[in-house]
Amino acid sequence: MADSKEKLFSEFPNVSTEDWMSKITVDLKGADYEKKLVWRTNEGFKVKPFYRQEDLKGLKTVGSLPGEFPYLRGNKKDDNTWLIRQEINVVSAKESNSKAKDILNKGIDSLGFSVKKKDISQEYVSELLDGIDAEKVELNFSTCQGHTVQLAKELVTYFTNKGYNLENIKGSVNYDPMGKMMLKGKDLSNFVNIAKELIETLAPMKKFRCICVNTVELNNSGAYIYQELGYALAWGNEYLEKLTQAGLPASLVAKKIKFNFGISSNYFLEIAKFRAARMLWADIVREYNPTCNGNCPNRGEDGTCNCSSKMLVHAQTSTFNMTLFDSYVNLLRTQTESMSAALAGVNSITVVPFDIAYKETDDFSERIARNQQLLLKEESHFNKVVDPAAGSYYIENLTVSIAAEAWKLFLDVVEKGGMLSEIMTGNIQDAINASNKARHDAVSKRKEVLLGTNQYPNFNELSEGKEPAERASCCGGEKKDSCDRPVKTLDSARMASEFEALRLSTEKSGKRPKAFMLTIGNLAMRQARAQFSCNFLACAGYEVIDNLGFQSVEEGVEEALKAKADIVVLCSSDDEYAEYAVPALKALDNRAIFIVAGAPACMDDLKAAGIETSYMYVVMFLIH
Repeated sequence: MADSKEKLFSEFPNVSTEDWMSKITVDLKGADYEKKLVWRTNEGFKVKPFYRQEDLKGLKTVGSLPGEFPYLRGNKKDDNTWLIRQEINVVSAKESNSKAKDILNKGIDSLGFSVKKKDISQEYVSELLDGIDAEKVELNFSTCQGHTVQLAKELVTYFTNKGYNLENIKGSVNYDPMGKMMLKGKDLSNFVNIAKELIETLAPMKKFRCICVNTVELNNSGAYIYQELGYALAWGNEYLEKLTQAGLPASLVAKKIKFNFGISSNYFLEIAKFRAARMLWADIVREYNPTCNGNCPNRGEDGTCNCSSKMLVHAQTSTFNMTLFDSYVNLLRTQTESMSAALAGVNSITVVPFDIAYKETDDFSERIARNQQLLLKEESHFNKVVDPAAGSYYIENLTVSIAAEAWKLFLDVVEKGGMLSEIMTGNIQDAINASNKARHDAVSKRKEVLLGTNQYPNFNELSEGKEPAERASCCGGEKKDSCDRPVKTLDSARMASEFEALRLSTEKSGKRPKAFMLTIGNLAMRQARAQFSCNFLACAGYEVIDNLGFQSVEEGVEEALKAKADIVVLCSSDDEYAEYAVPALKALDNRAIFIVAGAPACMDDLKAAGIETSYMYVVMFLIH
């Protein structure tokens, strides 16, 4: 076997990095390598166009093993199984119980219940969980932060009375005062006593977590990946520090912390993010010297409890990039997002239904969301191989790079007084909101593509009454205006929100402007510019009429007027605009807005002839 392998690879010549670079330099024909091929990420580092085995030298990640400290390659050794979770907003305990039992027979093995504070009681919990085997299903709960301890006590009482072995019950109660501060603007900084009581209440339930780091809210507000990871580390460290200072053992606190991350569409960087997150969190926890209780087999050489350093990660697909128009594209986004999280070895995943941006989810969209994960497990077998990204020259380097940038941010937050201090001053919120604005600007300029929204929109799609869904603002459903907001909040406006507002405004105006492509001359250039122009104007909800081409500008103008066009877009090559633009303008004779697609060399001459209209001017003029 060894001989055959040797013979196989001997057929291929050894190509050095220098050889590759020489070939690339020739193919670039004088173009700048850095500008053309090196990707400058939003995360603060550069990505090369190719990586080789030599790029693995000296990387901390390469020697890691699955299931072993620092858990870079995951907490699991034997397989990559994760839990498929579905969220249930509980309006009626009986109805939600029926729904939970139904979806447990359809592939779900993790439930997330959102419970109203006014309903919490032993009778309510009993009705909600009736007939659900708590030792076989992961159970997660969220309610108003001030009532989390009450909910925890009711759960412990229920599980005890039912005769469950409390050590076998998996799940969580979502207590995250710092996250709620950024989301709702309330001052919940005095949280240590509540958090301590919560941990002590749930201490007998060793697999049940209760102190949560909900960076999914940062993700949904447009945070860059290094920000989500860096702040997650500072966030978890703040809880760990304050609760150990309050007298709780580090091992107990660490085992009660759960990280709820978002997942963006940056496929490979998301894989790297989760790998780096486990590694960095393990290093942080070790600094607190957590000690093992009893005969723990997972004890470090220095006697520390390695189990405490395992980061428990739930991942949820993003809503920041979801769209109201062409909403089925959301399925593509959530599928790639869930793929990256699954390959990265997270513990559980929620796929957000594709229609959540504009309506209450229904049985259809929830079924599709479940099936997206079932496809990854049952057909693609993503649950069979632990950390398949290991050894990839590219992903290992991404992991180290994203870890370095996140660690810098973590240290910066710690040096400035910690996560809570930075939230109180609003620095965290300002940084995330600045990223939100930068990404909105990038989408508006097509530097960041949102398929179906700022690029390749469905020309004929109308909203059909769809409106952007509003998120609930406070516990118990109070109106937004009634909330006292002493703390700055996050801006969670989706990337598509401004484009959607523009399209909806177009529809509601009662007049949908009609743009006619006057295509003439060079075939390749006129088609390319017509396609660009159609995409551009359709982004605002305009009706666009493309054409195969005209023999003369007069013929094109005549057809445009027959079509009752509000806008005529001349599409040709730069060289031919000098010939066609002025005659077209004169033939149109102010009977429609005239646009020349592109930025030809003769632009100054065209402006002198009275052709000055820009795309943005047209969009804003016709809407307003």
